[in-house]
Amino acid sequence: MKIAIITETFVPSTDGVVTRLKACIRYFKREGHDIRVIAPDLGVDEFEGVKVEGVPARTLLLYRSKKFSLPTRKVKKMLEDYDPDVVHIVNPALVGMSGVYYAKKLGIPMLASFHTQVPKYADYYNVPMFKGFLWWYFRKLHNQADLNLCTSEAVKEELLEQNFQNVRVWQRGVDTELFDPDNYDENMRERLSGGQKDKKLLLFVGRLAPEKEIEKIKSVLDSSDEFVLAIVGDGPHRQTLEKHFAGTDTIFTGFMHGEELAKAYASSDVFVFPSTTETLGLVITEAMASGLPLVAAESGPTCEQIEDNRTGLLYDQDKPGDFKNTVLRFADETLRKRLAKAARNDIAEMSWDAQSKQVLDYYKEIAGVYDPALSHNNIEPSDLKTENK
Repeated sequence: MKIAIITETFVPSTDGVVTRLKACIRYFKREGHDIRVIAPDLGVDEFEGVKVEGVPARTLLLYRSKKFSLPTRKVKKMLEDYDPDVVHIVNPALVGMSGVYYAKKLGIPMLASFHTQVPKYADYYNVPMFKGFLWWYFRKLHNQADLNLCTSEAVKEELLEQNFQNVRVWQRGVDTELFDPDNYDENMRERLSGGQKDKKLLLFVGRLAPEKEIEKIKSVLDSSDEFVLAIVGDGPHRQTLEKHFAGTDTIFTGFMHGEELAKAYASSDVFVFPSTTETLGLVITEAMASGLPLVAAESGPTCEQIEDNRTGLLYDQDKPGDFKNTVLRFADETLRKRLAKAARNDIAEMSWDAQSKQVLDYYKEIAGVYDPALSHNNIEPSDLKTENK
């Protein structure tokens, strides 16, 4: 198959969406398929032998730490020249809107995937009046697709409530060879703890943005001198956070990748994830694979990944002070070790291949490519042809 992926974010950017896409592309290549990526032009024209067609990118008013591509007719020519069998629009919003429009106009089978709760972000960026409009906009885009994917059952239910159509759940994946407890590194622990290696090391990994609610972690440091904090990542909220955590035992590292990031996970004690707006939280899976117990909000997507008091602890976001009190329970080393072991065991057999095969099967389904190996449905070739008329 010829697969076109149109995405709002790609390398050299680093986030959960990019990580998932890279894993898929590697799998598609191994299976013998041809892939073309259309993404914001960030100076990268290929990824591991796959051509990346750049669309002119610029910073936006509310998010100056990252460049985005606006809707453009260039996408039409890119699709016509490549002539794909299927188009995957990843998180359609800006350049993805062009992907949706032209894939539909050119009659190319189209899958769209929903990764980011943008409507919920409206509260964090002080524009709550746009929430209704944002749901309308994303619903209009996604409902042009033959199939929509999201990353958890909870998000699927929410999308169905918002009248999104043809929604299915895209299963989780993680690189359990890279993320492993054996990556513990004494020098990394020294760095992340600011030289206080004997204290409990809390770790946050992710984009530094208001909706991540990272400020909550300070209450733990204010309440106990047994804990230190490392914040790995970067983003538009970094300066605000550095001021907020000034005077506490907090280290900001900036971005980490690959083996360095794997060492950071494995050299820490507890992963803290205060956000309540995630559709999945890939970092949760990476932390669990690294043998870290977690503290996260008791919300749909996190409950699908974390079993309270077995692989981590869930806090009640509606209960004042519950995040702090939940993290403080990890002063008990026996509890921490028990949850850490269970977290790793839950993830040990996971890989990226299963989720990559899943989405490839969906491509074949909407493109009308009959494959007896498809295991998630009982559609016959004649049904596929009818479905795609």
